[in-house]
Formats: sequence, structure tokens, C-alpha cells
Amino acid sequence: MKVTKLVVGILQILFAVIILAQSCAIGVGHAVENKTSDAGGSIGFLVAILFLATGITYIATRKSEKLGGDIAGLIMMLITWIFAITNAHDYEDLMFWGWLAFIIGVGFFVWHYMINKKASNKSK
Repeated sequence: MKVTKLVVGILQILFAVIILAQSCAIGVGHAVENKTSDAGGSIGFLVAILFLATGITYIATRKSEKLGGDIAGLIMMLITWIFAITNAHDYEDLMFWGWLAFIIGVGFFVWHYMINKKASNKSK
């Protein structure tokens, strides 16, 4: 679990850079087209910040046996998921990033919860 959280945390930081570059390109495209009705670029920036924060959280809490880091990651990734899938109009890659956030957040939480549940059952 420690190595997986480290690797996924680093990947999320790299994904944040990619999402930020994509959202900046979308934002410039909307500015050139004078298209103010779509917030895909702005939401992409928010998604990038949340990916970065979650990656840092996973790296910082990789050695913790408690669920605090996973709960924080789950909440941030669920917020990312909601924002991303509801605003993926012109910026269709945002839908991919949103579902990836959902899978990562829920996956780590459930995985760590199951490990803690098995450990508590063994100690009884």
C-alpha cells in the first residue's frame, strides 16, 4: 500500500500538470472565440489543483495506518469528479479526468478500509 500510494501520488501530480496545460489551452481557445458560456477551462484548473492536493495528501500519508488521508483523498476526488463530469462540454477530456478521480478516490478508500477491517478481525 505504501508504494502504491507513493506511485499514484506522483502520477496525480504529473496528471495535474497535464490537466493544467489542457485547461489553459481550452481557456485561451474560449477567449479567442469569445465564448463565455463554457467554464471548462476554469473547472479544469480547479480539477488540476485538486489532483495536485490529493497527490500530495497520498504521498504525505502513505505510511499511516489510519484512514484520515484516504478520507481526505476520497472527498477531494469526489468533488473533482462532480465538477469534472458536470462541466465537460467543450473540454471533453475533463470527463476522463473526472472518472479517473472517482476510481482513484473510491478505490484507495475501499482498499484501505478493507485492510483495516481484516487487521481488526485478526486482532480479535
